Amino acid sequence: MRSLFAKILIWFWFSLAITVVGSALISALVVNDTDRRAPFGRLVQFQLEEARAAYENGGRPGLAAFVDRIHQVYDAQAILTDETGRDLLNNADRSDLVRKARARPSRVFFRVGPTLVARGAEDGRYWFFFVVNRADIGSWFIAPEHIWVIAAEILLCYWLAYHLTQPLRGLRKAVERFGRGDFSARVGSNRRDEFGELARTFDRMAGRIETLLTAERRLLLDIAHELRSPLARLGVAVELARGGEDLETQLNRIQKESDRLNTLVGELLQVTRAEGDPSSLRAEAVRLDRLVAQLVDDAAIEAQARGTAVQLAESPPVTLQGDPELLRRAVENVIRNAIRYSPPKVPVEVSLARHNGNAVVAVRDRGPGVPEDALPRIFDPFYRVENDRDRASGGVGLGLSIARRAVELHRGSIRARNLHPGLCVEMELPATSPASEPSYSPAA
Repeated sequence: MRSLFAKILIWFWFSLAITVVGSALISALVVNDTDRRAPFGRLVQFQLEEARAAYENGGRPGLAAFVDRIHQVYDAQAILTDETGRDLLNNADRSDLVRKARARPSRVFFRVGPTLVARGAEDGRYWFFFVVNRADIGSWFIAPEHIWVIAAEILLCYWLAYHLTQPLRGLRKAVERFGRGDFSARVGSNRRDEFGELARTFDRMAGRIETLLTAERRLLLDIAHELRSPLARLGVAVELARGGEDLETQLNRIQKESDRLNTLVGELLQVTRAEGDPSSLRAEAVRLDRLVAQLVDDAAIEAQARGTAVQLAESPPVTLQGDPELLRRAVENVIRNAIRYSPPKVPVEVSLARHNGNAVVAVRDRGPGVPEDALPRIFDPFYRVENDRDRASGGVGLGLSIARRAVELHRGSIRARNLHPGLCVEMELPATSPASEPSYSPAA
């Protein structure tokens, strides 16, 4: 028997059968117990006194009337004898019953044939015997109503077995789907017991595996796509350099493409780390206002080279719990993306504010903006609004993707909106404590 449902159900039914049979057995033993303290023993003692009184006061006619009443009420046979075993109603020899009664068997329930309960008078003059058919004994402690109770318990056992094994069936189906390559398979259990915990543990594991495999596949596809063009240009530059034509220019081209490959690999490693193990996220107190101020200072050189600048509005002190490096990457990539598309002599505006207990970092440029239908996708890896725009500006379409993943790992959100002119990117992060507490400072 391989089915857990069948095993549990049969086990419950078997336990129920043992309970019913054991209860009936105990009831029968109590009913048949000849001890004077037992209910049936006291009943027989009372009948002995009644039979003795009927015989002594009414003779054989009185005893016959008493025996008839016993038969009508109990459907049993009553016998009253003297001390030698002579039946006082018909003078029959009942000495064998007296010998059996004096032997006092411990459990009359196990005797084959009719059940015999005997009681002797205290003065030794009489013996009273109460004889009941075994089928009649059983009807005293098993009523037809018990069948309904047993049926209800059987149904309850069936429901309990189903309730215990149903989440396992759901988990098995989810595991089978997951094993066939459907990484979106989940159990989705709402139970609060151990089976529910097991199902939710599987769902978390499946989600983690799906994230890792999806990130790995996307990374392989993106690497294959992004490396193809610079490698092809490197090959052309090498061939031209071998030909000796304008060697300096070709070496510069090789250096440029090599730097581009190095940048691409570095950003791929960053996005892979951001999409990797969330449990490895370092958590410490970070002064976000100081971090943003330092990043603005660091971006000034790049902005100056592009003929623009970065301006930081006055910011309140803000502290949050997070990974300083990931937060740095997130804010830096957004600022660099704004510098890349900001018109000359028009500064990029950076601000930090508190809103509903959260820290909001806003970075605005005054460039061409992004089409409305493309706004939700600009945070996807390698997404470009125009085919050659990021290539001309030196980007590979990973900066905003890294920023989004880093913000999400800190339980925050990132969004973009057009302000006409320009694009504003806002990063909202949960702030946890005032700036007066000891915290990580970039200046340190």
